[in-house]
Formats: sequence, C-alpha cells, structure tokens
Amino acid sequence: MEHANGPIWEVTFWEFFFVTLLLAGSAAYLTGRAMARSWLGDKQLAFYIVLLAAATRFIHYALFSGTLLSLHYYIVDLIVLLAIAFIGKRVTRAGQMSTQYSFQYERSGPLGWRRVGGGDS
Repeated sequence: MEHANGPIWEVTFWEFFFVTLLLAGSAAYLTGRAMARSWLGDKQLAFYIVLLAAATRFIHYALFSGTLLSLHYYIVDLIVLLAIAFIGKRVTRAGQMSTQYSFQYERSGPLGWRRVGGGDS
C-alpha cells in the first residue's frame, strides 16, 4: 500500500499507530508527567511537544518514506501529542494534589480533584 494518504495518517494506519501513538505518544505522556512532577507550566510543556512532533515527522520520513516537511501531517502529529501530553500532566497533577494536599483535596476521577468539603477544582 504505497502512499495511501488519509486526513490523519500519511502512509498507513499501522505506521501512524506505531510511530505517533506508541513511540511518540509514550514520550509525550512521560513528558507531561515530568512537567507535572516538577510543577512546570503549560507553555514549557507545549514547547517540548513541538520539538517532539518535529522528531516524529523525521521518524516518519526516515523509516517509512513519509514527507518530512508536510505542515498538515506535522499539525496532526502535534495535536495528537499535545493531547496525550496534557492528559499525562493532568493525571499526574491529580495524583499530586490528592496525595500532597490530602488534608484539603481528594481525587475525583482520573483527571481531577476536589476539595474535601465538596467544591470542584
């Protein structure tokens, strides 16, 4: 299946799944987790994911004959990786808030926390 371009993946679904979701997605999740653990902001996380998306485009180009300088597929990779990174950050931050400030916050699902008295955060 040579260059079966779609709106989300460039060559094949499995190459997109392997490179963008598994490899780069794991790195994005761990980057979000690291940003949460060091209490750094969202702008710094977004900057690192912009670099990771560029590296992901290079892997598509080098290993699977993808297009290196394709703005469309770069933005697709960037959006997917940003979503994964911010989920990783939010999951870790919810754990931090409910553990480090357990006298004031409790966990309310995998992505959130709330005050022990009842109000949402």
